[in-house]
Amino acid sequence: MARLEYLKNVVTLNLDAGKCIGCGRCTEVCPHGVFAIEDRKARIIDRDLCMECGACQMNCPVDAISVGKGVGCAQAVLTGALRGTEPNCDCSKNCCGS
Repeated sequence: MARLEYLKNVVTLNLDAGKCIGCGRCTEVCPHGVFAIEDRKARIIDRDLCMECGACQMNCPVDAISVGKGVGCAQAVLTGALRGTEPNCDCSKNCCGS
């Protein structure tokens, strides 16, 4: 199965590796395999694969992950596709293919 990439360098995903306890929940819940566990810590494999669903943040027991769930360009692309309209994230004229 092909890995879906959204828009380059716009995702709001952040990982504080210093807080991470290596539980692996992020790897279990991420639908696009954004995370891996290496040396008993989470690592972001490819930020651009993140669709900003928020599952990783909601399931991190130590708040090491933050993501603007349901916001940003990925959400705008998904909403536009569902509505049959152009993406509109209201962030700038250079965003979402505008």
